[in-house]
Amino acid sequence: MLKDDCIFCNIIKGIVPSLKIHENDKYLAILDIAQFTEGHTIVIPKDHIEFVWDAPQIGEYFEFVKKIGDHYRELGYSYVDVLTFGRLVHHAHVHLVPHKGDDPDWKQALSVIGEYQVDPSRRPGADKGEKIAEKFRMNPNLSE
Repeated sequence: MLKDDCIFCNIIKGIVPSLKIHENDKYLAILDIAQFTEGHTIVIPKDHIEFVWDAPQIGEYFEFVKKIGDHYRELGYSYVDVLTFGRLVHHAHVHLVPHKGDDPDWKQALSVIGEYQVDPSRRPGADKGEKIAEKFRMNPNLSE
């Protein structure tokens, strides 16, 4: 089911124009309107699903995403970063950001994450780390 007030649903319906990269009967890959790097693509399900993690066939979804990523690597891109954030549009979408490791805009965007990774104040000690892990740990009986 598609929603009238969703920009991605309107792209799927052909009401809003897009630059298609690839599609099949369930998924659509289009250039993102805000190019983080040249070729920045979003992959959306053709049914309105609010969050990526709610996709009923998530493995199939990511197989399609992988197909696009593999294609970009065949085009010579060393990296295809994958992001699943996206709070501006409440329709599941996966970002693919192809680059060769030397794009200055993407390096700048990633620098904040890099700063977080090397900031010692963000690293929990053993006790705090164990409390965090306990909060997020899955019940082993639920792993199947």
